[in-house]
Amino acid sequence: MFALHVLLLQTTTMWLSTHLALVFALAVDNATGYGFPDCEGGPLASNAVCNTTLDPITRATSLVELFTVSELINNTVNTSPEVPRLGLPAYQWWSEALHGVANSPGVDFSTSGEFSYATSFPQPILMGAAFDDELIKSVGSIVGKEGRAFNNYGRAGLDFWTPNINPFKDPRWGRGQETPGEDPYHLAQYVYSLVVGLQGGLDPKPYYQVVSTCKHFAGYDLEDWDGAVRYGFNAVITSQDLVEYYLPSFQSCYRDAKVGAAMCSYNAVNGVPSCADTYLLQDILRDFYGFAQDRWVTSDCDAVQNIYSTHNYATPQQAVADALKAGTDVDCGSFYAEWLPTAYNESLITETDLRTALVHQYASLVRLGYFDPEDQQPYRTYNWSSVNIPAAQQLAYQAAVEGIVLLKNDGTLPLSSSFKNIALIGPWANATAQMQGNYFGVAPYLISPVMGAMDGGYNVTYVLGTNITSNDTSGFAAAVEAAKEADAVIYAGGIDTTVEAEGLDRYTITWPANQLDLIAELQAIDKPMVVVQFGGGQLDDSVLKGNTSVNALIWAGYPGQSGGKAVFDIISGKVAPAGRLPITQYPASYVNEIPMTDMNLRPDSTSPGRTYIWYTDMPVYEFGYGEHYTIFSYEWVKAPAASYSIQALVDGGKYAAYLDVAPFATLAVSVTNAGNRTSDYVSLLFASGTYGDAPYPNKVLVSYARSHSIAPGTIAIVELPITLGNLARADTNGNFWLYPGSYELALDTSGVLTSIFELTGLAARLTYFPQNTMIS
Repeated sequence: MFALHVLLLQTTTMWLSTHLALVFALAVDNATGYGFPDCEGGPLASNAVCNTTLDPITRATSLVELFTVSELINNTVNTSPEVPRLGLPAYQWWSEALHGVANSPGVDFSTSGEFSYATSFPQPILMGAAFDDELIKSVGSIVGKEGRAFNNYGRAGLDFWTPNINPFKDPRWGRGQETPGEDPYHLAQYVYSLVVGLQGGLDPKPYYQVVSTCKHFAGYDLEDWDGAVRYGFNAVITSQDLVEYYLPSFQSCYRDAKVGAAMCSYNAVNGVPSCADTYLLQDILRDFYGFAQDRWVTSDCDAVQNIYSTHNYATPQQAVADALKAGTDVDCGSFYAEWLPTAYNESLITETDLRTALVHQYASLVRLGYFDPEDQQPYRTYNWSSVNIPAAQQLAYQAAVEGIVLLKNDGTLPLSSSFKNIALIGPWANATAQMQGNYFGVAPYLISPVMGAMDGGYNVTYVLGTNITSNDTSGFAAAVEAAKEADAVIYAGGIDTTVEAEGLDRYTITWPANQLDLIAELQAIDKPMVVVQFGGGQLDDSVLKGNTSVNALIWAGYPGQSGGKAVFDIISGKVAPAGRLPITQYPASYVNEIPMTDMNLRPDSTSPGRTYIWYTDMPVYEFGYGEHYTIFSYEWVKAPAASYSIQALVDGGKYAAYLDVAPFATLAVSVTNAGNRTSDYVSLLFASGTYGDAPYPNKVLVSYARSHSIAPGTIAIVELPITLGNLARADTNGNFWLYPGSYELALDTSGVLTSIFELTGLAARLTYFPQNTMIS
């Protein structure tokens, strides 16, 4: 078995090597060339940039003042060349780390030995299903530590272009797997925790661990659908939807978590390409969110060029000028280097514009300790022994276990201990690299479902049966024969990155037909049958949900390096499932009811609405759904009061950093395990009511918490803090208000506990959203 696994991993590594050679053949400078400036004996030794007593802006400004105009322009692209006369090394701003240090122009895995791999966590869509902020912070901390270790040995940059926090509102989106899910509050909490973990604290001083980059700002959730391509798509978004849905995760990242970098997106928003949009990058990002001058903005790759060539928004020289002056400091690409000289010669930009952009970049590097003595920086001590440590391995496993969702179970799970022989069938049954999804690096190991089952003590008969989208039925007979001889049948299927990926949206959300045909033949054998659905975007499970011959249904996303072990530890009952769906599972007909290009959330005469917040029809499985192996009971420990004065709440929040994060109340519930299996439990608290203007949302998530290892007969007390912003709604100008009216709180998707309270008095305005003066 071990030899089989090694062979699979070697095959995966060979594929990666070939793939990377093709994708990154044009990348300038190998990442191994990373170095640090010599602030002791080099040309910069007497420059203020090397004076550790000064602030980052002063230090960066002193350095940038030395650049000629040509040197300024050369350093506005992601592959910054060296400046030999200043002793300034080349630097690659583009490194990736979506769920672990990942293949990218800035990351160079060695072929063997040290720095040949890094911990590979589950895709964010599965980690989001855990609803565990402390888990996410720990994941961020590990990824940041490993990224810094790679940098210390010249194998990665200090800046990682992660996370992707665009909300996953449409199940067809190919990159939804990269996000934590569809709910804006959940995404805001997730990204805050992740960024604090990655960067080494909340706006840490004196040094960042690494710099995180929240992307893609803003309104990006389409790749290539029905003629609309991300490079030229114009996302038409109302101010109301923008602030209620598309921006909360970015506000949390830029304003609250104080991330070090931002990425503007390919698409336009209301007619203006994002990377040329002063309203987005100055009025909202810099002014409203307080994105400081020691933080920088990069374009998505070639998005600056797209301002000209795909959006047809401006000439080449005007496009680069618009982007630079709007606030895009770094061009991921070469368009700045090619066209900024012309823009400068035509007076479309000034030296000040160029120097401002570079000060943003180098002030960030100052905060990373780039110019400081190594012996003063704890992060410079990280090395190969900091990578994939036992705690990281356990965390990768825990993240997979916590995210896996039990959608259906008639009591077949956990499998009876009398079951020894299983037939493991399907295109995910022996998955290795598939489990990583996209934006992945070289994993230290990849435990397939086959390995997970064998390590769990099962006698396994593995049959592929069918590929993901194959029409070939020649493998069905062997699968059926294996099922006949087994005590139980486990079907591992779904979709993968051949169906959903960057650049690849879906047109249907049904199971691939050949897989359903195979499942139908297997269920006819009348053996206990479990279906494990993999992939990021949901599939319509109606045919499986309503079929009594399918005894249990599990969603496992892209579960990372320990995915197979996590899946089979849940199937066997070694651990209990407690994940919750972070997205709505829609019926197949949904794709015919609303085009991907429609950015509106609210239902109307032509749309059933988007996400659990607004969707007016019946989902197959709703957002937040998830079953358990045990039974829980619930009581209020601290319920809301009968009424609250809006004015008193606002007055009480005057010392908060922002009024929208001022506390409303911290409620508490008791969760009792009344069953016979130890289990986690995720408390989801929703609010609903007819406050503010119609139409009214179905409900909104206002708080959540995960309780761990609640033993049978024991009680967990769960605190659920709620802010004023959680209860607020936006007006048509994007301003949040706290409205009088009747509010109902409900615990869990089924409302196992409810409570009603009133807000009294006049409506209070919590935020003053900047208005776009460029739109009439």
